[in-house]
This record gives sequence, C-alpha cells and structure tokens, in this order.
Amino acid sequence: MTAHMHEFPDAAALAATLADEVAARLAAAIRDRGTASIAVSGGSTPKRFFETLSTRDIDWAKVTVTLVDERFVPADSDRSNHKLVATHLLKDKAAAAKFIPLYYDVASIEDAAVKATEETAGIGNPFDVAILGMGGDGHTASFFPRGNNLDQALDLSGPRGILTMQAEGAGEERLTFSFASLADARFLALHIEGQGKKDVLQQANSGSDESEMPIRAVLTRSVSIVDIYWAP
Repeated sequence: MTAHMHEFPDAAALAATLADEVAARLAAAIRDRGTASIAVSGGSTPKRFFETLSTRDIDWAKVTVTLVDERFVPADSDRSNHKLVATHLLKDKAAAAKFIPLYYDVASIEDAAVKATEETAGIGNPFDVAILGMGGDGHTASFFPRGNNLDQALDLSGPRGILTMQAEGAGEERLTFSFASLADARFLALHIEGQGKKDVLQQANSGSDESEMPIRAVLTRSVSIVDIYWAP
C-alpha cells in the first residue's frame, strides 16, 4: 500500500497539523456513525500531539480511546502507556472520552489479552484513527524483531484483537493489537520525529525482511494508505 510522507519544520507544527487532522476524522465519524474510535501509541514522541489534541473542540463523549499496545504493568506505573495517555490526552476537552485499557490486573498476561480482546471487540472494526510510532529497531506497536508471537501478530488473515509479545528488545512482556486490527484504519498514521527515525524509515524501505524490521509490514501490506508525519 502507498505511504504518504508529510514533513514539518518542527514538532509543534507536526502536532498541530496531526491534531487537526485527527479531530476532523473523529468529528466526521461521529457525524456519519454516531461514535468514533482511536487507538494511540506510547513513548515520548506523541506527548505534544496528545496535549494539542486534547484541546480540540469535538464531541469527546462519543469518542472511545484505546492503546495500540501496552506493557504488562499496572496503570500507575511510569512505564505504562495508560498513564501516559491519562496524563497527556484524557484531559481538557478530551477528558470526556471513554478509555479502554489493555492492561488488567489478572493472573497472567494471557488472561489480560483475552480480557482486552473482549473489552475492545465493539470498537475498531475498523478504527476511525490509529496512530503508530516506530522504534530505532524498526518495531511498531509491539511488533518487535524476533518477537515470540511476531508471525501471528503480522498475519493479516488472523483475528482482530490483542496478542501477547515477548522480545529481547521489548523489556516487559507486551500486549498488542494484531496487525489485522490496525491495517484497515480509516486514518492510519505513523508519527516519527528526528533524523534517526527518518534514517530507520529509509532502511526499512530498502529491504523486505519483516522479522528484521516489522515496520515493513505496515509500510507494504497495510490495507489503508499510511500517512507518515515527520519532523526533525
């Protein structure tokens, strides 16, 4: 599938434009279908975007927010994507949105994946908006190089829902939406910043081994066009 590159002079300009686009997409979904859904990623890159989006004037009470992926850590952990989103997005006008976490305080990460799949089953068919990030190793979501469930996670013919992932580069065990859950989002964006990430993207585009750089699956096999938002 085609990818469209959008380059910005700085992170603030990127955040503002991406927030405007996402808000417009969510508002259109509410107008057309009565509700809207968005899956967002963690890390430090999206903080400014989250802060900006939270101020946009849409009917947030009709928006459901969830995570593309999550570490198997409690919601109050500084390593939690839930905490990141609660702190930087679910505030101001966006405080009215509904949030569905992926982490649950259950016996095992496998149990959490089952619970998260059940809880998110009513949204994301497809998602109105999915915002991905990318690591320096070419991972996106929790699709890590040589992850233990990577083949299953990247199988577009597989089911929607949440899988577990362990990988050397992942730190904690992870919970992640499958590629099949994300690939057909009505608006599918990859948000990256810095020359280093642009270099990683160029490396991904110059090869085809998805186990080496799983972002390649998103760039080449997504059902939807991938809109890449980059700033230095």
